[in-house]
Amino acid sequence: MTAAPMTTKDTGRSLTDWGLFALLTLIWAGAYPMTRVAVGKGEAAGLPPEWVLPGRLVIGALVLWAVLLATGKRPPPLSERRTWLFIAGMGIVGSVISFFFITTAQETVNSSLAALYASASPVFVALGANLLFREEKLTLGTAAGMALGFLGIIVLFGPEAMKGAGNATLLAQCFLLIATMGYAASTLIARGAPPVEPIVFAASYATVSAAVSLPLVLLVDPSTVDADWTNWVAVLGLGLGSSGLAQILYMLVIVRAGATFLSLTGYAIPLVSAVLGFVFFREMQSWNALAAFALILGGVWLARRGGKGRAG
Repeated sequence: MTAAPMTTKDTGRSLTDWGLFALLTLIWAGAYPMTRVAVGKGEAAGLPPEWVLPGRLVIGALVLWAVLLATGKRPPPLSERRTWLFIAGMGIVGSVISFFFITTAQETVNSSLAALYASASPVFVALGANLLFREEKLTLGTAAGMALGFLGIIVLFGPEAMKGAGNATLLAQCFLLIATMGYAASTLIARGAPPVEPIVFAASYATVSAAVSLPLVLLVDPSTVDADWTNWVAVLGLGLGSSGLAQILYMLVIVRAGATFLSLTGYAIPLVSAVLGFVFFREMQSWNALAAFALILGGVWLARRGGKGRAG
């Protein structure tokens, strides 16, 4: 999930708005099981994260560039250094770092657990917004929401992950936490960025993220990779869907119905991802994951309500 700086408005919710919302939620939620297929969790064949990440980002950038050129728009000139600093921050932090850690983690953890971690991103956004932006006042509701959300994250780690520092599950969940903080940081970067047209901003940072991730391909010896067509199709789906089409839908929804309406995807994505994980992979979450889900979403709700939606 990404964010782009723009003026938002809250309007009536039409059937089209809900349709776009549902499609966006499905694409974003579907990215987690699709990543599982790409890396081949539990299977003999699979692609390394060092190939999955550049593959999806390059495809996504091509999709956004096609839209950019079709609309007759161009990236900002390189002389606008401050704008490009924010664009680079979004591309590197919000895409390369976050996607790499979450892709690596999904070699060992379930897709629905990865989605659950991502749902905690607004808790970190609320914390960062109160530290970085003067207009954000730390209210009792925001503080309570952040505390409840962080309690949910602690519960999410669970007893199994804490059995040892060398435990693969613990390391993977640390990676998911880093990715979650990266998502939150990208939202804060977008909020502080100079005004840029959404499609221009999205295509620009997608280009940066694709370019930065490409050298990762060279870190893997092709002779060591055992992948089949399903792994490659999953990468194609991630690029066309989550890294491409989803960005366009994101902009449509936020312009048509507003940021508050869009933020509801944060509640829906973990649920949809859990359903997809169960249907396709029979993934089942433990008691602590279910308790953490309730705590995190409760914390997100309180933080948003306390901050009147500004931090989300």
